[in-house]
Amino acid sequence: MYQIRLHGRGGQGVVTAAELIAMAAFAENKEAQAFPSFGVERTGAPIEAFAKISNETIKSREKISDPDFIVVQDPTLATTENTLKGCHKKTILIINTNKDIEVMAKNIKAVNKEIQTANIRTIDATKIALEVLGRNIVNTVILGKFAQASKLISLESLKMAIQEKFSGKGKEMVEKNILAVERAYQA
Repeated sequence: MYQIRLHGRGGQGVVTAAELIAMAAFAENKEAQAFPSFGVERTGAPIEAFAKISNETIKSREKISDPDFIVVQDPTLATTENTLKGCHKKTILIINTNKDIEVMAKNIKAVNKEIQTANIRTIDATKIALEVLGRNIVNTVILGKFAQASKLISLESLKMAIQEKFSGKGKEMVEKNILAVERAYQA
């Protein structure tokens, strides 16, 4: 089983991102779960969501404490203790940032020495979101990088999940999100 933890701020679509991962995995006949961690969060407050993917039935419904992948939508959260908790030498971090990987690695290792520089992936999802979507909502964008880096879901399955999830928001919204995901996947 693969465990994915997503970090962002309230209002950034972290929960939707986890749902899209699960929907894409289901489209590939895999078992999947997606669930948020809610408390007294409010817009702008740090939040987490979780996704699990497996080829077998997933029985555990607990929060992820030993993540295989961490997706960080808000770059200000990338070097916090809460975001990096439970990371190990094989954990892959996918971070929305315009900073160089070496700079990110230095800051991350100051908080968690287990993380390997080779396992850090960065993408300027904010730039792509602003260019393609016209607003700073990076949840779908960063999933393009997740699909490319993890190989757990295909680009095609992710695009199908976006189409299903956003079908009620209009054709233009679906097309823009798919274009943004494709750009992130190819970046």
